[in-house]
Amino acid sequence: MSITTVGIVGAGTMGNGIAQACAVKGINVVMVDIAQAAVDKGIATVGKSLDRLIAKEKMTEADKAAALGRIKGSTSYDDLKGAQLVIEAATENHELKNKILGQLDELLDPEVIIATNTSSISITQLAAVTKRADKFVGMHFFNPVPMMALVEIIRGLQTSDATHDAVKALAEALGKSPITVKNAPGFVVNRILVPMINEAFFVLAEGLATPEDIDAGMKLGCNHPIGPLALADMVGLDVCLAVMEVYLEQFGDSKYRPCQLLREYVAAGRLGRKTGMGVYSYAK
Repeated sequence: MSITTVGIVGAGTMGNGIAQACAVKGINVVMVDIAQAAVDKGIATVGKSLDRLIAKEKMTEADKAAALGRIKGSTSYDDLKGAQLVIEAATENHELKNKILGQLDELLDPEVIIATNTSSISITQLAAVTKRADKFVGMHFFNPVPMMALVEIIRGLQTSDATHDAVKALAEALGKSPITVKNAPGFVVNRILVPMINEAFFVLAEGLATPEDIDAGMKLGCNHPIGPLALADMVGLDVCLAVMEVYLEQFGDSKYRPCQLLREYVAAGRLGRKTGMGVYSYAK
């Protein structure tokens, strides 16, 4: 299948990042969100991101105009009908995703592939909401999407070879490096990464070192580009907590229990960069 138009549900951080990645490679995008303000903000975010590329002389003004011209913003699912692939990139909430995927399944032609950008929810479970489980797949992009090379392609129990191959080809056309993963909570990267972040919170809670020294230790000792606590602030502490809770529920193994300090930060509204305060302060 040749994918020339991609639909995206969700104009937030992941949705607009995927939109940018597609548009700069010549693929048309329809980006849908429930409110026009969210759509406008998503497109504005893409514009600012492209401006940074222009400042670094990696893109021209003409390239920016062409890319933005390929992105259509909308608040109507009907505008997704011309896409060969629709990617659900909504908030990491199982009930919300089920609702969106059910609506997409009813609306879209049977041959259209539906993908989800979930970072932790079972692809097989989400596929069961639709009547096209063979054309349902996980496409887990990483934040920030325009910068990160990896895309995890997750096969549900019934994902067909043709569906897998089509989305893999798309990922490669976007300049990404896809890896194929079997369906399991957290897939591969987050299965390893989020428990490491959780363990960093245990180390912090036990007073073994300051946040700065914990992060410096992992950067200097393990060659990580960013420390686990700073990364948690970037991802969102609420997201990290939600993922750990999914692991605990799905695996039933106490090694996945969320650190109480992580729970406390989330309860206090200290969610990281997006709220201006997490482990670190981001007050302007």
